[in-house]
Amino acid sequence: MIESEENKKKGIEAESKFREWLDKHNIPYIYLQQDTQTISPAFKRYFSGKRPDFLILIPHFGFIFVDIKYKNLNQTYKTYPMDGEETKRYSSIQRRFNLNIWYAISNEELDYKTWFWIPISKIFESGLKKYTSSVSREEFYAVPIQEFVQIAMDDSLDRLLSKIFLEGTKTIS
Repeated sequence: MIESEENKKKGIEAESKFREWLDKHNIPYIYLQQDTQTISPAFKRYFSGKRPDFLILIPHFGFIFVDIKYKNLNQTYKTYPMDGEETKRYSSIQRRFNLNIWYAISNEELDYKTWFWIPISKIFESGLKKYTSSVSREEFYAVPIQEFVQIAMDDSLDRLLSKIFLEGTKTIS
């Protein structure tokens, strides 16, 4: 996917605001720089040069990778468009290396005070239909807003973890 300069700036701003949220809640993390000199050639092959933005460490659990996205909600369908090719690559890496990779979405309209989280696997498991953009010709998944876990600026990571647990127990019952 070719990204405009404006979209890159918005993405960097979203990453900065996400980092502020992590720091506010004293959540340990590693910011993963996107330059190509910080990863091995083998890693580049798996991630195709793209990787998540943060590695969040969760005590007594492990870690999750989080890719921050600046996205606007499609007001007509109440969905967020998620890049099809990138999601497919992340899903493959997630399965191959037994990782947890998530997207976290926010934007200026939300004043970065609300984040919408979704695990990569849920995009495929939910049976979401893949579409092709009539403008860019790129494939994407239109993910309904209710598929995301909504986290407010004042919420901690506990909210995300409890929502995951509660959702998991619903499918078992």
